[in-house]
Amino acid sequence: MLNKQNSNRLTKETSPYLLQHAHNPVDWHPWGEEAFTKAKNENKPIILSIGYSCCHWCHVCKSMLLETAESSYTLI
Repeated sequence: MLNKQNSNRLTKETSPYLLQHAHNPVDWHPWGEEAFTKAKNENKPIILSIGYSCCHWCHVCKSMLLETAESSYTLI
């Protein structure tokens, strides 16, 4: 489900994989110093998505966890 209301900073990326996460309510960051600094300053772990493009159950988890506001607040 593409929800422009939930767009995050990944909308500016060029990677097709990163763009898959661009409209999740999770505030995803691309891998880099900005993400590391924010995690350190907020004392939060780095949650790394390593792909769900070709796995059926990964798509199921994505729709259950990453596309709903309620569950994504836990990851923010």
